[in-house]
Amino acid sequence: MAGAVDSSGSSTAEERAPGRLAGFGPIGVIDIGSNSVRLVLYERQSRAPTPLFNEKVLAGLGKGLSETGRLRDDSVDTAIAAIRRFRQLATQSGATKLDVLATAAVRDASNGTAFIEAVTDICGGDLSVLSGRQEAELAALGVASSFYHARGVVGDLGGGSLELVDIDHDRLGEGETFPLGGLRLSETAKGSARKAGKIAAEALANAASLKAAHGQSFYAVGGTWRALAHLHMHRTGYPLHIMHHYTIPADEAFELCRMVVRTELSEIAGLEVVSRARRPLLPFGAAVMEQVLKIGRPKDVVLSAQGLREGHLYADLSPELRAEDPLLAAAGELAELRSRSPRHCHELGPWTGEVFAALGIDESEEEVRLRLAACLLADIAWRAHPDYRGEQAVAMIANGAFIGVDHPGRGYLALAIFHRYAGSVSDSEMPAIHQLMSARLKFRARILGAAMRLAYGLSAAMPGVIPRTSVVREGERIVLHIPRDFAALDGEVVRRRLDQLADLADQASTVVVS
Repeated sequence: MAGAVDSSGSSTAEERAPGRLAGFGPIGVIDIGSNSVRLVLYERQSRAPTPLFNEKVLAGLGKGLSETGRLRDDSVDTAIAAIRRFRQLATQSGATKLDVLATAAVRDASNGTAFIEAVTDICGGDLSVLSGRQEAELAALGVASSFYHARGVVGDLGGGSLELVDIDHDRLGEGETFPLGGLRLSETAKGSARKAGKIAAEALANAASLKAAHGQSFYAVGGTWRALAHLHMHRTGYPLHIMHHYTIPADEAFELCRMVVRTELSEIAGLEVVSRARRPLLPFGAAVMEQVLKIGRPKDVVLSAQGLREGHLYADLSPELRAEDPLLAAAGELAELRSRSPRHCHELGPWTGEVFAALGIDESEEEVRLRLAACLLADIAWRAHPDYRGEQAVAMIANGAFIGVDHPGRGYLALAIFHRYAGSVSDSEMPAIHQLMSARLKFRARILGAAMRLAYGLSAAMPGVIPRTSVVREGERIVLHIPRDFAALDGEVVRRRLDQLADLADQASTVVVS
């Protein structure tokens, strides 16, 4: 049922669309940065928040700030028009909360107070002008919320400033801020990327946060650094176009940055994949990253698509919600929305754990959480045509807005569900994402897919069946036990799928009804 809109523009719908989850929301965040102004509306308060709407306007509030100390009138006009539109969008979306966060440009400008008053008139009183340390903390919390056990240093490069903070899971160090944002640095360096590198080297020489980066990961937040990573992704022919958790070895990232700093933009191969709006600042982001890598000596650069806004939401969660696994939370939400029986998806977790034990297949802690997440995602493609369910599942998982999982782990999830639908196929028939996975992960994804095929052959996706069955090792055989009141389930399909599962582990199998 389409919702009506009242005179204020807010939704008066009494019914929620079936594809939406209940909870406190929508929640809106307007992020007023030195280069861009962005609105993100999230479905609800959650451990794995899902964007309902996301729009950015490159207002360039920080342009000329280093020279004049003021926000330019044309930039202010562009930002105010965007914020007025964002406020209307939030209202008509029924947002229960709209927070406005302003960063370096507004914080440092002599006419920042007048701008704040104009924004407050539009949005109300919930506007926070963040200090540099607060920016660093929220960016780090955004990383903490979206990576499983993040350890290293978080760097958030905006238009006006660079924030650095060391991170160990949820524990944050003292944040630092530097006047090295892309817009500001390009002006300070008079348009010279090489000069920008020297300025960055001097500013970061004694950065306390970078001491914690040695041998650890450097988590890169910010549009310019994502554009740099997009260029690397294109030049290397990477098979997955998901930026979050994209990982570049430090030596490769360093060479890419050196090349970008020292090459005319028009001569950089593959630059067409970078948006035109981002290109002018690319060399300056590269200059800062080059010095971060040189001084900090991390093992790799890990891209984060989540930062200050998500950190702000994470800080508002209860301790109980913050303690949830973000991957399992996201997968559980998809089970609620997409599966025929969410309860059945949850039953698959312990049941497949017993199957792995019976087959003698060990799992690390990380592999266990991947298997549990895959079980929650096992039924997401059931509405597709049977011939294309495997492909559909791969597309949904490979391109899904998951957090808390790296790219090989994402490959495991996709490949397990692919095998659950398509059966065991050769490497040449598998989706390209398998290229990101180790042989160990591929084997375990194949086993899990086969176990799921057996489970669905028994249950038809309905709850309460597989917990009453068991797969155990008895002597030299893998035995499927079916209770007598379910004896009719024993048949050619179940026995064939059990044989296929056991064959993968070089075992014989049989069915016992008792």
